[in-house]
Amino acid sequence: MHSAFSQTDHRPWKAPASPWTWRQSWRDLLFMHWPVPADVLRSCVPREVELQEFDGSAWIGIVPFRMAGVMRRPLPDMPWISAFPEINVRTYVETEGKPGVWFLSLDATNPLAIWAASRFFYLPYYRAQMSLKQEGDTYHYYSRRTQGDAAFEATWRPTGDVYASQPGTLESWLTERYCLYAQSPDGRILRNEVQHVPWPLQPAAATITNNTMLSPWNIDLPDSPPLLHFAKRLDVVVWNAEVCPTSAG
Repeated sequence: MHSAFSQTDHRPWKAPASPWTWRQSWRDLLFMHWPVPADVLRSCVPREVELQEFDGSAWIGIVPFRMAGVMRRPLPDMPWISAFPEINVRTYVETEGKPGVWFLSLDATNPLAIWAASRFFYLPYYRAQMSLKQEGDTYHYYSRRTQGDAAFEATWRPTGDVYASQPGTLESWLTERYCLYAQSPDGRILRNEVQHVPWPLQPAAATITNNTMLSPWNIDLPDSPPLLHFAKRLDVVVWNAEVCPTSAG
């Protein structure tokens, strides 16, 4: 059994009965979240999905990390394909009672992984020059998209012990999500279910020296510092996409 299934009672709904098809591991990850007015983000997601709010505000996340163990079941890891740095920009949506993640963009270094994610998941991936280096418990991250001015540079480190978020809290709302949404070229809304154990979160500190990841949407972040969480590792499995019935026509 895959390690992602070592705990399942925390899921908000049952995992699909069909076999999962992809596996991956998210490593050395930093969640950065800012509250953003919902009307600023509404145009960034299709009208068929509901943009979610927590305590009267929508939220946007920028998440740098590294991928490992990325492969379609049942194939083994492959050098230069299964591991690479990534950064995504995301917000939070709901369709048919299932809250999930909507990605505004995802940047990675691996052209084959970008092709596969675009082909099978219809996700807005972009190629970038990236690096993630670790010195002790500190991580140094750099990303610059090969086309356009989207870039990010920061250092971060965990500052406390691992813990699980509590249901009903903002940090749980931001992180404990078990599907992602995307839109196919013909306009259908697709849902990919995911499975993992509860996020092993840690408080974090970060210094951001360059962040233009939101420039394609002209979104201004608030002056307040972001809400930060670190996670060392989370193993994940993903199912094939299903068409949301509300968009199947």
